[in-house]
Amino acid sequence: MDNHSTTLTPPPQPLKFITGADFNGCSIKDSLVSYLRSLNYQVEDLGVGSYYSIGDQVAKRVAAEGNTARGLLACGTGTGVQIFANKTPGIFAATCLTVDDAKNARSINNANVLAVSGMSTSSETAIEILDTFIKTPFKSPCPASGNKDWDPEIMEFLDKSVSEMAEIGKSTPSGTTTDMSGECAICCLAKNREFVPVEIMPGGMMKIVRESPTSAIIKFKAGSIEPAHHHSFGHDLMVMKGKKTVWNLSKKEKFDLGDGDYLYTPAGDIHRVKYYEDTEFFLKWDGPWDIFLDEDLDTAKAALAKECS
Repeated sequence: MDNHSTTLTPPPQPLKFITGADFNGCSIKDSLVSYLRSLNYQVEDLGVGSYYSIGDQVAKRVAAEGNTARGLLACGTGTGVQIFANKTPGIFAATCLTVDDAKNARSINNANVLAVSGMSTSSETAIEILDTFIKTPFKSPCPASGNKDWDPEIMEFLDKSVSEMAEIGKSTPSGTTTDMSGECAICCLAKNREFVPVEIMPGGMMKIVRESPTSAIIKFKAGSIEPAHHHSFGHDLMVMKGKKTVWNLSKKEKFDLGDGDYLYTPAGDIHRVKYYEDTEFFLKWDGPWDIFLDEDLDTAKAALAKECS
């Protein structure tokens, strides 16, 4: 071995795994959870949810645990859960369909969350992938290096990448993010406690004061309209001041709300809102923040015009 070679020791074994899956990945997730427990790993299984919500939840739990935990996610392809896990600063999630993928992800990216496919990966292959993900050290020889020690300049890059990646998503003292990142808007809100525009709802401003379960204070200008939309989680609403109407389109119900009024909207119910005065209200979600539009603003305006005619 020449003087550029590095002797690598196995990575410290995580004390626990945080796991979760969507409905297309729950079977393979359950198999891997059983396997981990057979090896006496502590497992915190968050169960089954939508690929975006479970990806977010597992990532936040891993980030909270720090270096003592790793994440395991599964969905139909492994890609959806990876995308939403990677929205959390400090999380480096990788979808691995082969053992070589797992070696590369650990060696090059120091990945701390493994995502697997419930549709294209057998339980036996998934166990091999998980074993490799656990045992492969950062900067170790891998298929991407031709299974040889990395060249010195690559090793230097990898050494620097650890601290540089850790800064992505963090705010500077001025409140702006680093040049390398565009920090998650929800994380920014929780840190800075400032009202920011609700981009997909013109006239709205939101300040999140707690995350998952999420609490927020929301303001809308008089005349604003929320196009029909829904959420993955039910939410409680209390009007602090103002006047608004909520149409629950799923249940064909209408609610006129004013100062002090309360309304609960179940998960998945499609609802449209109109504001008659400058309105401020408190909203609490059962889980992390999300919103999905079911119509555009012009369609909502046309529907309300017909409602009032």
